Amino acid sequence: MAADVGSAGRGLAQSLRLMVGLPDYGGYLKHFQANHPDQTPMSFEAFFRERQQARYGSGRGKMCC
Repeated sequence: MAADVGSAGRGLAQSLRLMVGLPDYGGYLKHFQANHPDQTPMSFEAFFRERQQARYGSGRGKMCC
C-alpha cells in the first residue's frame, strides 16, 4: 500500500509541475535513453530553455516527440 501511495504522489507531483509549466527533465532523459541511445541528451539548462521557447516563443520546439 505504501508503494501505491508513493507512486500516486509522484504522479500528482509530475502533473502539478506540468500544469504550472515546469518541464520534466527526468522523463526526457528516460525517453532519450530509450529512443536515442546513440545521441547525447541536452543539459538541464538547454532542455529548460528549449521548453520555454516551445511554450512562449513564436516557433515550435525541437523535441522529437
